[in-house]
Amino acid sequence: MSERQTLIEVRGLCNRFGRNSVHENLDLDLYRGEILGVVGGSGTGKSVLLRSIVGLIRPSEGEVRLFGQNLLTLPAAERSRLEQRMGVLFQGGALFSSLTVRENVALPLIEHAGLSRKDAEELAEVKLALSGLAAHAGDLYPASLSGGMVKRASLARALALDPDVVFLDEPTAGLDPIGAADFDQLLLTLRNALGLTVFMVTHDLDSLWTACDRIAVLSQKRVLVADTPERVADYDNPWIQNYFNGPRGRAAYRAVNGS
Repeated sequence: MSERQTLIEVRGLCNRFGRNSVHENLDLDLYRGEILGVVGGSGTGKSVLLRSIVGLIRPSEGEVRLFGQNLLTLPAAERSRLEQRMGVLFQGGALFSSLTVRENVALPLIEHAGLSRKDAEELAEVKLALSGLAAHAGDLYPASLSGGMVKRASLARALALDPDVVFLDEPTAGLDPIGAADFDQLLLTLRNALGLTVFMVTHDLDSLWTACDRIAVLSQKRVLVADTPERVADYDNPWIQNYFNGPRGRAAYRAVNGS
C-alpha cells in the first residue's frame, strides 16, 4: 500500500485566549482523499481548531502547514493563492442574505478567479448541480431556503474554486434525519468523484459511521486519538465509550453496519 500524502500537518498547536487555554501541544494530520471527522465535548475547541487551520485564528504557539507551507508566514499574495485551495462551510451557512444563491456561489469566482459575472454565474450553476440543488434554487435568496438547501448552497460556494480540501463545521446540524443522511451520501459521492479531502467538525454519530475514514477526538486540550471509527470506538476512555457505545452510539452503528 502506498504511503498516504499528508495535506495538512498540525504540530504543537496552542490556542490561548487570555487565561483560558483551549489547545496545548496539539498534533494532527489530514491525508489526501480522506474524510476526517473531528469530535469532542463542549469547549474542546473543535471550531477553534478549524479556524486555526484555515488561517482565521493565529495560534499562540505551534505550526500549521498546508500543502507543505506555513500559511501564517507566507507573503499576502502567496497566502491568498493557498487559501483558494481550501473551501469552508461555516455553521449556519454564512450566505450573503442580499445575494441570490447563484450570486453567492459566483462571488468567489468573480473576486478570486477573475471571471466575468456571466461566466461566473454559469459555473455557479454547475456547482449548485454538483451539490444536489434543483435548477430553480439559484434564483432564490437565502431567507427562502430550507435548512438542507442552505447547507447544499453553502457547500456549492465552498466548492466554487475547485479546492483540494473542504472544511465543514457541523454540516448536518439542524437537518432532519433524511436530510442529514442525504448530505452524508453527497459528501461520499463528491469525495469519490472529485478526490476531495474533507475536514468535518460534527456531533452527528450517523455521519461519523457513514462518511468518515478516520475520527479525531479532542480531549484534554489535544487530539486524544485519531484512527478509524472502529478503533476509536474501542479506545479506553470514559468519554469516548459513553459517546460511541452509549444507546445513541450503538443505534447509529447498527443503522450503518446492520448489526
